[in-house]
Amino acid sequence: MTGATEALTHRLRPLLAAICLGATSVLASAPVLSVPALARGPDGIADVAEKVIDAVVNISTSQTVEAKGGGGGEGRGTMPQLPPGSPFEEFFDDFFKNRRGGPGGKGGDLQPHKTNSLGSGFIVDTSGIVVTNNHVIADADEINVIMNDGTKIKAELVGVDKKTDLAVLKFKPPKPLTAVKFGDSDKLRLGEWVIAIGNPFSLGGTVTAGIVSARNRDINSGPYDSYIQTDAAINRGNSGGPLFNLDGEVIGVNTLIISPSGGSIGIGFAVPSKTVAGVVDQLRQFGELRRGWLGVRIQQVTDEIAESLNIKPARGALIAGVDDKGPAKPAGIEPGDVVVKFDGKDIKEPKDLSRVVADTAVGKEVDVVVIRKGQEQTVKVTLGRLEDTDKPVQASNKAQPEPEKPVTQKALGLDLATLSKDLRSRYKIKDSVKGVIITNVDGTSDAADKRLSAGDVIVEVAQEAVSNAADVKKRVDQLKKDGKKSVLLLVSNADGELRFVALSVQ
Repeated sequence: MTGATEALTHRLRPLLAAICLGATSVLASAPVLSVPALARGPDGIADVAEKVIDAVVNISTSQTVEAKGGGGGEGRGTMPQLPPGSPFEEFFDDFFKNRRGGPGGKGGDLQPHKTNSLGSGFIVDTSGIVVTNNHVIADADEINVIMNDGTKIKAELVGVDKKTDLAVLKFKPPKPLTAVKFGDSDKLRLGEWVIAIGNPFSLGGTVTAGIVSARNRDINSGPYDSYIQTDAAINRGNSGGPLFNLDGEVIGVNTLIISPSGGSIGIGFAVPSKTVAGVVDQLRQFGELRRGWLGVRIQQVTDEIAESLNIKPARGALIAGVDDKGPAKPAGIEPGDVVVKFDGKDIKEPKDLSRVVADTAVGKEVDVVVIRKGQEQTVKVTLGRLEDTDKPVQASNKAQPEPEKPVTQKALGLDLATLSKDLRSRYKIKDSVKGVIITNVDGTSDAADKRLSAGDVIVEVAQEAVSNAADVKKRVDQLKKDGKKSVLLLVSNADGELRFVALSVQ
């Protein structure tokens, strides 16, 4: 064997080992070939894809961006805004960084320019109605729909819903279109096969398949989270594309992924079709969302709160406050009520109530089942309309005032005082707030863990109003004697917003 041959053999040895390992793996896995085809994936994927692929479109948008003056790295602002992960991103990044105002470049003469972004969508009506994500078209000056065959048509915005991240577009069809219909996402089963189709980067439709990993996922991205989770590959640029069942029906809109790298790691989320269909109908009809409104503030029923309210097992949505101008007030719903059923639908947690109320028609009279002092009651409520405001709530940055001395009573790790005019002024507590003020909290107590703080006002103890510190001490001592493990407090902040807090009395 020559030296060259030996060197070549040495270089090829790892590859040969890999080939051998692969061959061994094939031999070891040979019995799998006898497993039915459905165990490896359904045969119908190709049929579904062929039937619906022309209904999936690319959404291309452009936006005018003001120039960023100055040298240095500012020149990079002219770079086209391709979706992260685009095969062209590295090229443009290098070009604009090095030649258009990056280190060594000249970026002082920049002009207002256009930026572009890409996403996916799908046709739901042959008249030219397209569904996509709101974040795909947000702030766009111009929106274009690019068909699977490359045809490009200018589209108009029909309406958006930021809370579900959905948008509806319309365009004039240049030729007959293929449209898809919505299926019933409520009938999805865990492990069921689904197909994700997108049109990223306007390269044409891309098809991936996987299963339903979970349903009703709440990832805290919005007030009505109830996502379908799937391991079908969903990548950047697929936002707004449809998720199909094997009948070719849309059962979700691909919206989010969790990924440290920007690519699919098998954790994707789709807005379920039941939500999408309702939003699309309202946007087409009104150009906006008209959600039901109950007029309450709600919180979780923890095990401690459930024990205090004699509710077994812990469930429902606890009413922490009632809007004076809302529909719940005249219906007789009160703070401390726990909603366990709304319009015939079981309420297991607060998110359930938020979603079902929002999905209920404005003006509809519904039965609401509440647990009040251990007993179920049914009240009738006529829903109002939720005002859709996106105004941010400003956090208070004022310093916490020094606690007033002396303290009248101590209980539950709290220093308590009767609410005087001086204390009301010191803590800026509204005149409408009545109760016993907390002037200090023991940092090692359960109260500190539950985030009670100086300036909070205890309005009720075990659903009985209190007016002075002695009342609180007396009620807590009695609950201890009765063998209760916890005490339920109704607490108000300085502005009168209420919440329930259960504290251990042991």
